[in-house]
Amino acid sequence: MGRSSSLPRRVNPARPVNANSPHRVFAFGVFLSVWILLILGRLYGLEVIEYVKWLAVEQKQQQHTRPLPALRGTIYDRARRELAIAVPVESVGAAPREVQDPGIAATLLAPLVGVAAGELESRLHNARRFFFVKHGISDKLAERVRSLGLAGISVESEMKRVYPRGSLAAAVMGYAGTEDQGLAGLESGLESMIAGQPGRMLLSEDAHGHVFHSTEWKGQPGANVVLTLDADIQGIVQTTVEQAVADHHAAGAVAIVEEPSTGRILAMVSEPTFDPNRYDQFKPDTRNNRAIQWVYEPGSMFKLVTYSGALEEGLTSPEEMIDCQMGSITIDGHVIHDDERFGVMTIEQALAHSSDVAAIKIGLRLGQDRFYQYMRRYGFGARTGIDLPGEEQGLLKPPERWSGISIGALSMGQEVGVTALQIVSAYSAIANRGVLVPPRIIDHFERGSLLTEPQPRPSRRVLSERTVQIMKHMLTTVVQEGSGRKAQLNGYSAAGKTGTGQKIDPSGAYSHRHFVSSFVGMAPAGHPAIVVLISVDSPVGAYYGAEVAAPVFKSIAEQVLTRMNVPKDRPTTTIAANRVPPGAAALWKPARHSEAIEDGPPPEISTHDGLSRDEIASSVKPVALTNASAKPPDTMVLPSGPLVTVPDLTGLAQRPVATQCAALGLDLVFSGSGLASEQYPQAGGKVPQGTKIRVRFER
Repeated sequence: MGRSSSLPRRVNPARPVNANSPHRVFAFGVFLSVWILLILGRLYGLEVIEYVKWLAVEQKQQQHTRPLPALRGTIYDRARRELAIAVPVESVGAAPREVQDPGIAATLLAPLVGVAAGELESRLHNARRFFFVKHGISDKLAERVRSLGLAGISVESEMKRVYPRGSLAAAVMGYAGTEDQGLAGLESGLESMIAGQPGRMLLSEDAHGHVFHSTEWKGQPGANVVLTLDADIQGIVQTTVEQAVADHHAAGAVAIVEEPSTGRILAMVSEPTFDPNRYDQFKPDTRNNRAIQWVYEPGSMFKLVTYSGALEEGLTSPEEMIDCQMGSITIDGHVIHDDERFGVMTIEQALAHSSDVAAIKIGLRLGQDRFYQYMRRYGFGARTGIDLPGEEQGLLKPPERWSGISIGALSMGQEVGVTALQIVSAYSAIANRGVLVPPRIIDHFERGSLLTEPQPRPSRRVLSERTVQIMKHMLTTVVQEGSGRKAQLNGYSAAGKTGTGQKIDPSGAYSHRHFVSSFVGMAPAGHPAIVVLISVDSPVGAYYGAEVAAPVFKSIAEQVLTRMNVPKDRPTTTIAANRVPPGAAALWKPARHSEAIEDGPPPEISTHDGLSRDEIASSVKPVALTNASAKPPDTMVLPSGPLVTVPDLTGLAQRPVATQCAALGLDLVFSGSGLASEQYPQAGGKVPQGTKIRVRFER
């Protein structure tokens, strides 16, 4: 019989049957793929995404930068003589990570560099980057440091500021510190221009702190500066002022020489002074620039404002007689005395002898508002804007804050605080035909071949030329016949004013022991080349400006004018044909058309600008010269203009005489009133234009 088909099939035990096997394989493949993707993603993140981050970490650990000092710009005087230069010097530096034993290194190095061993060791332990241990060491000291052979201690090259002329113009220059950064004066004020852009050096170090690669980027040098100062003139003034301070045992002094037509400062001296190469060895007050930072009462120098304002407003004239009341006047209950008992005298004489009584009377005529306006026009109560840091604006109260005595005090130079530069600037306006040119001490900057000048500030007219000519003559009389006689120059005419200001004592009252003695003047008087101010602080013994400051002006002005080759206008040789009486000078000169001035006078200040010579001659009354004489003079400078025939002026009144002289270009000097009775030179003679013609008038 055959087998039934229902019997069970035989199964091979070596091949187990698992219905889920394909699913497990698939799951394992997915797991493996995900794991691989995660590993790849992490590697991608580390190698690509976080590469920059870890590279920066690595560079931070291995690299650092060391600044390279920029070449600081040189400062020159106007003749390009070096006043401040940058020179390479050697300094001791330390790289802490390279120092093997900070204790030993500090013990050996500290005595050489003058620091405490413990302090140096602490810095070597705690600092992570290179630092300078001592700046500017000598060559001998540099060799001794190198001979120590200390790992991590090196001698590096730096730039140091050096002032080759020592204390010359130190207050102007200021000084730079050990980090080659300006700390005072021009060094500080011009930091952005002359400092330059520092370079840098990138250093790569291994794990032991050893440098294995470096890359250097050079910086940009600073601009050079050319000043208006003249080193020779600065030296003359500085030496003279130092001697004056020593002679009078004074607390200090200030002196300025300005070129009035341009505003250029040729010399600016502050005493006591210091050596900017060793500035840290001097007291802080010796580093101040008194020319712009010392505020003091000017005394009678301020009468320039009083008199010129009244003349400009037509409130007085030089020949007007004024009663000085035997040197005493009462204002708001206060009695003010002159130093001398003056009676009736001319306005010109009152200024020459510096009568406070006369000045107060003139100030009262001018009135508070007009007086204040003229003070502001001259620049008082405001900074001049010169390119020097730390300039003071002075002290000037508005009229609403004045007391009953203020106008009297201001008229004679009290209750006002000025800087020396403000006074020089005001008198320079007189020297420059009534136009105030803002003072400047920077001529130009140099960066390579490119030259740039500071932004100019506008000039402004303060007075009409007519008033200026009268004021200039009156200031000449101060020197020739008044309180400024000791300021008379050999070979040059001069105009100026003395000033004696009382200082305030600790109680707040005026001191009877401490004064500021001043003189400010211009020379030659006819066409001033310079304006010079000297103020001496607290001289011992003599204290009047006439005694202390006027002789210093004389010494400075004579030397400076000679140095500048300014032609003399008072030769020592006698010219018999043209003798001039002592003290005689022209009071009236034909006005010239004014130069274009950006900032003109306000409407309430009248001027004679733009009038023709004949119009001025017919509208302006010439001012009499007190005690003038028509007699032949002692000495005279011969003008060099075209020859004209001297007219016959006898029998004519003052106005026709002035008109004829103006038309011929002759300078008129006269005395008396009424009709012309005498003249010199005589009628019919041939003389050059510009010759002085002297006429006596009698009733």
